Order: sequence, then C-alpha cells, then structure tokens
Amino acid sequence: MCLWNGNDKSRWARAKLKLYFSVIRPVVTYACETWILKETITNRLMVFERKILREIFVPTYENGCWRIKTNQEWDKLIKHKNIINFARVQRLGWYGHIERM
Repeated sequence: MCLWNGNDKSRWARAKLKLYFSVIRPVVTYACETWILKETITNRLMVFERKILREIFVPTYENGCWRIKTNQEWDKLIKHKNIINFARVQRLGWYGHIERM
C-alpha cells in the first residue's frame, strides 16, 4: 500500500499555491500601487516568486533523473498570474480610484 501517491502531492501543491496567492503575495506586494517598477525591483520580485514556486512544486523524477521545472512550466502552472502582473493590476485599480476622486 502506497501512503504517498501522485494525487496527494498535487493536492498539497494546490493547497500551498492557494496559501501563496492569498497570504504571502499580498504581504509582499503591500502598497505596490505606489511602486515604480524598475528592472531591479522586477527582477527581485521574480526571483522571490521562483523560490516560492520551487518549494511548492518539488523536483520531478523523469527518465531516471530528478529535474527542476523551467520558468515557462511554472508560468503555465500559475496561469501567467505572476507577481509582476499582479502588481500592475493593483496599480491600475488604484489609478481608477484616484481618477474617480
């Protein structure tokens, strides 16, 4: 009897991903509406997100060796909702509030 099958792994990954999207990302991007997204800030945010995703989606075992997913695979797994796009959407929402004032 196998205690840890693939379905359980994906269930844990989905739970961790929900935790990241609902708790960790909003804390990291607090007041991102006022940030100027320079290249250095963008790179730091992307590095942070990739570290988190590396922890959530552990290496996979394929063809007799362990492999870490590529950035394109992670982007597909999170459905192109990376931290930079999140900050830009928040900024547009804030602009709408300012415009209505």
